[in-house]
Amino acid sequence: MPPTIAVFDSGFGGLTVLRQLLPLVPGARYLYLGDTARLPYGAKSRQTIARYALSSAAFLLSQGADMLVVACNTASALALDELESTLPIPVIGVIEPGVKAVGAPCLDSETWDPSNPSVLVLATSATVQSHAYSRACAAHGLVAYEKACPLLVPLVEEGWVDHPVTAEVLRIYLREALAEAPTVSTLVLGCTHYPLIKPLIQRTLAELHHPMHIVDSATATAHAAQQVILGAPSQTASPFEVGSQPTCTFYATDSIEKFQRLGSNFLGQPLPEVHLIDLGG
Repeated sequence: MPPTIAVFDSGFGGLTVLRQLLPLVPGARYLYLGDTARLPYGAKSRQTIARYALSSAAFLLSQGADMLVVACNTASALALDELESTLPIPVIGVIEPGVKAVGAPCLDSETWDPSNPSVLVLATSATVQSHAYSRACAAHGLVAYEKACPLLVPLVEEGWVDHPVTAEVLRIYLREALAEAPTVSTLVLGCTHYPLIKPLIQRTLAELHHPMHIVDSATATAHAAQQVILGAPSQTASPFEVGSQPTCTFYATDSIEKFQRLGSNFLGQPLPEVHLIDLGG
């Protein structure tokens, strides 16, 4: 039987993880839930975020999920432990895979410096305040410089992924970050919205004469999920049979028309029907 992979986010950004997953596990059944009625998670307490995440996970489990991908940095930082201890299925967040990917795929990268253990993380204010990336990096022998970029998410959601305003805001953030961490050679995209502006980030770094190897945590998370579904190298076989054609079902807790419109930009293709669900307050 094909696996059912559930992807959860407070909004649209997790669709960049789903976008990377589709070609990696093409025969799976996918469920995507955007908890748009209760965003932004970053303004909520740890207890509230855990409660929201657990209620979303319970719904996805009731729909047959075999795995949960927490495609939300805030929920990964503040609720992953509760999800892992509560759910009877594998749970993958976006922070650990992104940190593990630092250096791993860099053999062909001219900007990767294996002797430099410092990493610049661009993320939302809530993710930076949690210091989840700092802790994860420290566990892998890396030093993280975290830079909060609160204006980037609304600009991306506005569709201004290659707009002069976004370019100038990004330039300011990067100049401030590089003033604090002038020797970093690796940049981690610590928000699932940021893959949409990766080309702009690369151009801005080139303008600042500071090219860096960029780690996309959405891509890293998709590969981590693929390993679990298809069987890690140490496993003899996958517990699932994977077909050839994926099916996707989308759920949102508010504004399904807006979810369809904006979500297509994140997924890279038109979204089919989005189902409205009520998870309570």
